Amino acid sequence: MSIAVSSYRYRSRRSDQLLREKLLRLAREKPRYGYRRLQVLVEREGEKVNHKRLLRVYREAGLCLKRKRRRHCVRVGTPRPQLTAANQEWALDFAHDVLAAGRTIRVLSVVDAFTRECLALEVDTGFASRRVTRVLEGIIAHRGRPQAIRSDNGPEFTSRHYLSWALEWKVDLRHIQPGKPIQNAHVESFHGRLREECLHVSWFKNLFDARKKVSAWKMEYNEQRPHSSLGYRTPAEFASVALNSSGGKDVSSAHLENAGGVSHFPTALAAG
Repeated sequence: MSIAVSSYRYRSRRSDQLLREKLLRLAREKPRYGYRRLQVLVEREGEKVNHKRLLRVYREAGLCLKRKRRRHCVRVGTPRPQLTAANQEWALDFAHDVLAAGRTIRVLSVVDAFTRECLALEVDTGFASRRVTRVLEGIIAHRGRPQAIRSDNGPEFTSRHYLSWALEWKVDLRHIQPGKPIQNAHVESFHGRLREECLHVSWFKNLFDARKKVSAWKMEYNEQRPHSSLGYRTPAEFASVALNSSGGKDVSSAHLENAGGVSHFPTALAAG
């Protein structure tokens, strides 16, 4: 292969024993440090070492850490139930935006899947599971307890506190399958309207300003904005009709009434 004999018979005479001993000593002091952090400690002691060499010695010494893999609950897709009344299912999810100063904010949305009402729009820089349950308890205080809550598998919705809260209030938790937001389509559609009509067109100076503008849009959405799937009625109007009716009103009936009553386009009246 046209290789010099002195090349392919070469064996390195450099010993890695000192580096190995140093890594073992530092690993005993910092047992949860990986090779990159150990390299920083080695260089702090005045020894410059190539990261590939250090990784090789690190592995040969048996110092590799075992990665802790997060255990995910197995979620099985189930057919969506036919909703016939309010408070049968609430949908929860988070939306994100940025303040003028560059700080990220989160918006917790709670939507009634039948009436399409926005029950809560909480804005803050972060949410813990206890904050989520406080918001839900505030809604329950004046609206009543839901039969089920649909959400994704975020840490706020899978914590022990949240699960125990649902068990105490006798609320059925319906977690969607990971990577399939379409299984929580009601809140995803609501977030589309929230982003287009509020978040993308508003400039939030601070957290207080964001809460004020989002709260104003929530009131407009519930009481003024026509909803196409509700026969172009507002969620508040549809909810009042559904609560006054004895057996409730499903969304399909709203489509039928809209087809025979309200025209979608201004040219429809002229054509008739």
